Amino acid sequence: MPCGDLALTNSVVLITGGGSGINFAFSKLVFEAGAKILIADLTLTEDARKFVASVPSEKVTFVKCDVTRRADLENLIKASRDTFGTVPDVYVAGAGVFEPDWSTWWDDTEDDGYKQLDINATHPMKLTRIATKALLSEQKKGVILILASLAGFLGTFSAPLYCASKHAVIGFVRSMADLDCYANIRVHAIAPGMVQTPLWLNNPEKMSRFGYDPKTAVTAETVAKAMIDTVINGKYQGGESVEITVSGTRVLGTWNLDPPSSSGTSVPQEVIDKNHAPLMAILDKERGPLKR
Repeated sequence: MPCGDLALTNSVVLITGGGSGINFAFSKLVFEAGAKILIADLTLTEDARKFVASVPSEKVTFVKCDVTRRADLENLIKASRDTFGTVPDVYVAGAGVFEPDWSTWWDDTEDDGYKQLDINATHPMKLTRIATKALLSEQKKGVILILASLAGFLGTFSAPLYCASKHAVIGFVRSMADLDCYANIRVHAIAPGMVQTPLWLNNPEKMSRFGYDPKTAVTAETVAKAMIDTVINGKYQGGESVEITVSGTRVLGTWNLDPPSSSGTSVPQEVIDKNHAPLMAILDKERGPLKR
């Protein structure tokens, strides 16, 4: 039978990328709701470090985790059993990167594969498999949230790897719809537009290049609240993606999807031109002489 509603009180919640941004905001809210939390990240921001230090260790624990390593992801299940005596009920695959200098299609600095795809796409898929095994082993129902993006429903010439990674997880989540009925496990994608997080705020060049507008960017807390609603509310069916913009939330369908209509979800031409300028320079540099 389907998973249905899931109460957060006394549940165990595992969050990759929980040391900052959306996922840290979610960590604080689920703690307030009575959940026990396992924060998995490479490091904690100062605010996250203070939060972990200020709450009982039997309620919140931090585990260092490189999400590109399956052994690290598997270790999170062990850490949950060791700390809380059970496997997590809720799993958030939140760790992600946005076109970092060390993993881009345009700069193409990597010889084999793309680390950005490992983090944004492969890690959520592996974690979902690990979570499914863990939940089945203790015959628990559960919810898995994968932090996607509206970029998973469109294309951006200057950020092809990021868009490809988010398209991948949207397709993966849709493919997991039947897990709700077969295993009482709901798998969802969370698809916000631009969000007021360090991913943007600590990168002024990216903010300018991609047309970041604080008036149309949702807060991390807004996304976190929508994530909580998705977790606890059985009205959401497995395989669904939830859009979050300044206009509110909606479930995104599979076919004949209407584009988002809220402010800030379309890109002005002048921003596109500015965004594409360095890419045109790359193409011009790589363009050989005209052959006749």
